[in-house]
Amino acid sequence: MPEPEPGVRPGARADAGARAGTEARTGTETRAATGSGPGRLLVAIYAVFALAAGARAGVQIATKFSAAPVAYSLSALAAAVYVLATVALARGGRASLRVAVAACAVELAGVLVVGTLSLVDAEAFPDATVWSGYGRGYGFVPLVLPVVGLLWLRRTARTGGGSHTGGGRPVGGG
Repeated sequence: MPEPEPGVRPGARADAGARAGTEARTGTETRAATGSGPGRLLVAIYAVFALAAGARAGVQIATKFSAAPVAYSLSALAAAVYVLATVALARGGRASLRVAVAACAVELAGVLVVGTLSLVDAEAFPDATVWSGYGRGYGFVPLVLPVVGLLWLRRTARTGGGSHTGGGRPVGGG
């Protein structure tokens, strides 16, 4: 058995190596990831909205697409954005953080643009989308959700939770 180095507790290197190996195998860090803690609730809400918007769009497109093709296509787009955000938030990691930020930004822009257009030119939207009236049909959750998502992503990026490989730099390079 080799002699321990002076000043190093016997087994300390083995403990550190085991922790590093576990973190590498599981892809976790000691800091919170985007899909842990309160992020789990965010992922669950995004998953519910992905399912709801996808089911709604699927039924609308299959049964009455010609009645409001723009509205139903926008509902399908919303569903795709929710799916993308759900997966990216749940996965964590540097690339997923960027995808989640992009998905939340597209979602927020969609809610604001479609919400405004649906109020200004109601004839352009003969049937509601998920984002019509700023998500009024869904209790305005589609308006609040991307803001909460972006704030959560900013927080986890700052603490390093958005990256499984460390770094901890906030989105935007700061």
